[in-house]
Amino acid sequence: MTPTLIITVLVAYFGFLIFISKLTSKDQGNESFFVGKRQSPWYIVAFGMIGASLSGVTFISVPGWVASSQFSYFQMVLGYLVGYAVIATVLMPLYYKLNLTSIYTYLEDRFGFWSYKSGAFYFILSRTIGAAFRLFLVANVLQILVFDAWNIPFAVTVALTIALIWLYTHKAGIRTIIWTDTLQTLFMLVAVVLCFYYVADAMNFSLSLAVEQIALSDYSKIFFFDDLSSPSFFPKKFFAGAFLAIVMTGLDQDMMQKNLSCATIKDAQKNMFWFSIVLVFVNLLFLALGALLYMFASSVGISASGDDLFATVAMHQSMPVAVGLFFILGLVAAAYSSADSALTALTTSFCVDFLSIDKKEEAQQIRVRKRTHILFSILLFLVILVFKLINDQSVVSALFKVAGYTYGPLLGMYAFGLFTSYKIKDPLIVPVVIMAPILTYVLQYIAPLYWGFSFGFELLIVNGILSFLGMLLIRERSK
Repeated sequence: MTPTLIITVLVAYFGFLIFISKLTSKDQGNESFFVGKRQSPWYIVAFGMIGASLSGVTFISVPGWVASSQFSYFQMVLGYLVGYAVIATVLMPLYYKLNLTSIYTYLEDRFGFWSYKSGAFYFILSRTIGAAFRLFLVANVLQILVFDAWNIPFAVTVALTIALIWLYTHKAGIRTIIWTDTLQTLFMLVAVVLCFYYVADAMNFSLSLAVEQIALSDYSKIFFFDDLSSPSFFPKKFFAGAFLAIVMTGLDQDMMQKNLSCATIKDAQKNMFWFSIVLVFVNLLFLALGALLYMFASSVGISASGDDLFATVAMHQSMPVAVGLFFILGLVAAAYSSADSALTALTTSFCVDFLSIDKKEEAQQIRVRKRTHILFSILLFLVILVFKLINDQSVVSALFKVAGYTYGPLLGMYAFGLFTSYKIKDPLIVPVVIMAPILTYVLQYIAPLYWGFSFGFELLIVNGILSFLGMLLIRERSK
């Protein structure tokens, strides 16, 4: 498959996205950009959120992760169901009751100015890093498959990748993204199903035989109860999954912005329910694909593993050209369905939470929003280049590890706000949310040395608990 063919397909794909943007961007006001005028159909939001939740990280890293961790990731997926239930029944009713545009304004009402700014800061930090991870994946693959052959630097590839997102989101924001994410989720799911089919066919497996062989393979073990210190130990994975879902969806402006664009709380809850059920089966499909990819790679002598596995198999000479094309489309769709909404959410949060855009005149609001949109596009570009220099592990593992540090203070603040009636000495929240991640890092370092215990993704829970305890220390005493 030639670089020219790949570029031709991508140009057609993005042309279609830009066409959708034109149809949905007649209203360029801030209410349309931030919450879609709260008119989004819940079923469209639910389907589009699948792609935004999975992203290129799942598309590339989860199949590649199977060799080292088998199907243990599915334990986290089961935990997601608990987390999504908490979001639908506890957090979303609160957001709709308060009629929020930025979910972090809740922290100002509950605790004060510094808590509000701290929460918004940690979201911006978390989502900037997360979006950069996701975009790094697609830019890296495009660099290897296309732009290296034309001697185009990686920085140019990244700039082009981000410019395309800006191009179809800068006018109508979430109103456009609701529909482009739906399209991109469809492309991603079609791609993974067709890739599964073609790889199975290359091994002379029917679909039923492929499923049987995967179930019989060493890769398919899901539940791990035998080693408490293992990162795959079931309670660690399950509860980490539950809390990761709460913070990376329910306490995340990016994901909640889509839900807040639904007309009513009942519609938003239906969206969350169906989204969470479908997501379980989609993640299982990705794990099954990973096992099948490793089985195929072993049969033809491919040595690639981890994040390189899927791309290597898809581009293998024994595969039809269609497999490579669908792989590229699926990867781009998965990465962009997450990154485009992240760029919009970062713009929303910074404008509302730090620039107080609602207090400006309407014409000035639009100017400020557009400049902020460009600012965060540039910031993502720079962070991706930094990540290119330092990354040396599976991106999905890196993403969840970083989430444990950056989302932990948000978890602690919201838990304290929802489950206690205490007020706090608001300015003191700043040292609390700085010290909690530092102490979490220290615990991660000393636990194996002194207690023979290794923390995994449950670092998020530890960080949240430390933030919660810190807030207890700074609570206002009853007079």
